Amino acid sequence: MRKIAITIAWIITAIFILGLVTLPIDLRTQIVVSFVAVAVMLVLKQMHAEGNWRLIALAFGTSIVLRYVFWRTTSTLPPITELQNFIPGVLLYCAEMFSVGMLALSLFVVALPLPVRPRWGKLEGDLPYVDVYVPSYNEDSTMLAHTLAAAKAMEYPAEKLKVYLLDDGGTEQKRNSKNLVEASLAQTRHRELRQICAELGVGYITRPRNEHAKAGNMNHALQYTTGDLIVVFDADHAPANDFLQETVGYFMEDPRLFLVQTPHFFINPDPLERNLRTYEMMPSENEMFYGIIQRGLDKWNASFFCGSAAVLRREALNSVNGFSGVSITEDCETAVELHSNGWNSVYVDRPLIAGLQPATFSSFIGQRSRWGQGMMQILRFKFPLLLRGLTLPQRLCYMSSNLFWLFPFARASFMIAPLCYLFFGLQIFDASGGEFLAYTLSYLIVNMLIQNYLFGQFRWPWISELYEYIQTVHLMPAVVSAIINPKKPSFKVTAKDESIEHSRLSEISRPFFIIFFIFVAASVMMVYRLYAEPYLAGVTWVVGGWNFLNLFLTAAALGVVSEAGERQKARRIKMSRRCELVIGDSVYRGTIEDVSTDGAGLQVQVRDLDRLRPGTHALLRVEPHRGGDAGEVPVMIRHARSLGELAMVGCRYAPVSSLHYSVVSDLMFANSERWQQLLQSRKNDPGTLAGTFWFIKMSVRQMGRGMSYFIGKYQPNTGGGAARAKGKS
Repeated sequence: MRKIAITIAWIITAIFILGLVTLPIDLRTQIVVSFVAVAVMLVLKQMHAEGNWRLIALAFGTSIVLRYVFWRTTSTLPPITELQNFIPGVLLYCAEMFSVGMLALSLFVVALPLPVRPRWGKLEGDLPYVDVYVPSYNEDSTMLAHTLAAAKAMEYPAEKLKVYLLDDGGTEQKRNSKNLVEASLAQTRHRELRQICAELGVGYITRPRNEHAKAGNMNHALQYTTGDLIVVFDADHAPANDFLQETVGYFMEDPRLFLVQTPHFFINPDPLERNLRTYEMMPSENEMFYGIIQRGLDKWNASFFCGSAAVLRREALNSVNGFSGVSITEDCETAVELHSNGWNSVYVDRPLIAGLQPATFSSFIGQRSRWGQGMMQILRFKFPLLLRGLTLPQRLCYMSSNLFWLFPFARASFMIAPLCYLFFGLQIFDASGGEFLAYTLSYLIVNMLIQNYLFGQFRWPWISELYEYIQTVHLMPAVVSAIINPKKPSFKVTAKDESIEHSRLSEISRPFFIIFFIFVAASVMMVYRLYAEPYLAGVTWVVGGWNFLNLFLTAAALGVVSEAGERQKARRIKMSRRCELVIGDSVYRGTIEDVSTDGAGLQVQVRDLDRLRPGTHALLRVEPHRGGDAGEVPVMIRHARSLGELAMVGCRYAPVSSLHYSVVSDLMFANSERWQQLLQSRKNDPGTLAGTFWFIKMSVRQMGRGMSYFIGKYQPNTGGGAARAKGKS
């Protein structure tokens, strides 16, 4: 009976939606239809309807989108005889149709994503041999020691697990460079990393020449290792103890499985989260991809390799001659190649590594430019839509991932369009103010509701638009260059160990202030047009409102490029773990309250603060994460304050052996449950209306902060704006 009822509901819905789309196009009909569709979506949303009811709600929203597309195509394009209006009008229309097309692909991918896979449990039977690759180029040795120690500590039979550092910073080519400084640095790095690897009990592999970047580095290592499975961790991606326990079992179930991908979880905020102070309260941008989109791709056997935090089958890699290296995004390219050869993939939605994001805005843009250029290369060289061997769903999934990186063109069109009218009086959108509100406003509302349905707790209103805008300015030239000359882009390593000690404007912030002032000027022009052309007040108000939306986006962006200084280079993570602080012959029992990769905060049972003077050397003895012997690491006391019977102590690690990094990595990275809880705490959905009001308030606040940085930088005789802006951040 239940199936019959659902079938009847689908038939009724289909008939009703067909009627909605094909009703006569007039303002009264549009307003009624839009109200009905929005009401149905809101009611089903409040009922937390899932499954087929979720699809029905999305179908109602899609009907309004299709009505808008029909109206936009048949009634709003300027006459071709008015080229000054027609050309920008068609460009704007193409941008809108691109957005509608991407919405359609999103609906296909994530309308009903796979649920989170259950935890695997204990591995049993004859387990495969595992090789762990940690590719490196110029990363800090301390960072590498943490990652290698965490990889070595993963729970797996020791005789079947081997960890390798793949050092591309110490190649023969670099050690013998004609540049004496470069050669000296490479030789020092080579010796230091070899010693760290020997002390930790991991393998060290380098190669004669730096060829084909990361893909070439890993392909070289394939020749010297023999494991059945290859695990890849970036230099800053330290795994939890249970990484292999949660991933290896899938390969024992499916002999045609080439990939198990896990999320990239980051313990530090990206520049937007850091400068807007949203890291603790709101899901990260990457959580939308790893929390929803990858599960949607997984439904269609199209989840792809993301370069790290993944396990791959050697047999599959050998079948395609190793990791692909034609593009600078070797990860996605390798996945396309293997999927087209009939191999399968699995996505495990559980944070099992902790990594670092770029700290500065310029490094963030550099990373995204590489991703965008790499996806354009795959689009040019592979073109998944026509690639032999892929299923139709896989083709659509890969096209969605590739075409997404064309968003700078659409975003730029949406920013420029209202300026065409306000500054030059161009009629690039042939509609009255009433028609614009009836069709476009309803489309925008429904679009936001659809996005809320699809991404819910993972996407706050307007935040994705802000992410796209801050990337558009600098990403567009990079994408254009890759489209014109796809062989030109080269792989560049993203810096992850940067810090910002003093508040400052990003070195690439100037375009954002220029654009902001342009939109302010456009707002002034709106007032002038209302006064000079009262007979066009309806259109002017609508276009002016569009300009104000863009103004709020640009205002928020000023806060993103105004980089706030931070005292702490490494982010501290809350925890509670028993410890002992040993100073000379005295042993003080206590609890570790927070940790970072640099130090720890303790509560210890001690009254005499004289024993805890800054600069005092001590030994921190720690209970391990899951049984075993206690670990210990030398520390130096930085500060201490009395809490009565207890003292709060801040200390900095002072390791003298690489083995001490094993204790630090155990403290910081061993427990994946900590990352799961942190992600869960950020999953909250403010709703479309409340989220919009929050964004507006945040934009106004960040506009003020950005302008204070700007004035501090350019005001004469200030001695530099960084220190002054620091006090205002």
